[in-house]
Amino acid sequence: MKIVIGLGNPGNKYTKTRHNIGFTVIDKFIKSCKAEFTKKHRDSVISKCVIEGEEILFVKPQLFMNLSGGPAKRIIEKYNCGLCEVLVVLDDINLPLGKIRLRKEGSSGGHNGLKSISGHLKTTCFPRLRIGVGSSLPENTKDFVLSRFSEEENDVIQDTLDNTCKVINCWITTDINVCMGLFN
Repeated sequence: MKIVIGLGNPGNKYTKTRHNIGFTVIDKFIKSCKAEFTKKHRDSVISKCVIEGEEILFVKPQLFMNLSGGPAKRIIEKYNCGLCEVLVVLDDINLPLGKIRLRKEGSSGGHNGLKSISGHLKTTCFPRLRIGVGSSLPENTKDFVLSRFSEEENDVIQDTLDNTCKVINCWITTDINVCMGLFN
């Protein structure tokens, strides 16, 4: 089994914000599988899909972004999944709008959700898929990531969502090295 964890904040207030791009990607992907989030495990909602004969678990932690580590760890332990079989999907203000970067491991890069997951798992050795949401001045970071995309940015983001779903499908069906070669 592989697990894809999208990061975001729960609640309608945060829907379609830059910080919730991880949730948005997961929603788009499972919709293409004709699946829904129908199950709940403690502090996460989950959906299962079978892709090319392999069961894939899609997860959206339902605690705020900075507390994503606890829910992620509980899901990984419940399903006894190796960390190389887990993909975390998140926003990145250090990447240009629409840029995608897949990595096998790495630092949090200042992202508090990723920092929380690394802290709970006690490692940074797990795959992550970062999605560029644009950048702001350092003093405006919180307001910026909680803002919605402009009309002009939305066109870029729609294409990015499509590409990100292709990356996830590639990660599920092939090797991460293949995916990094194709999409980075």
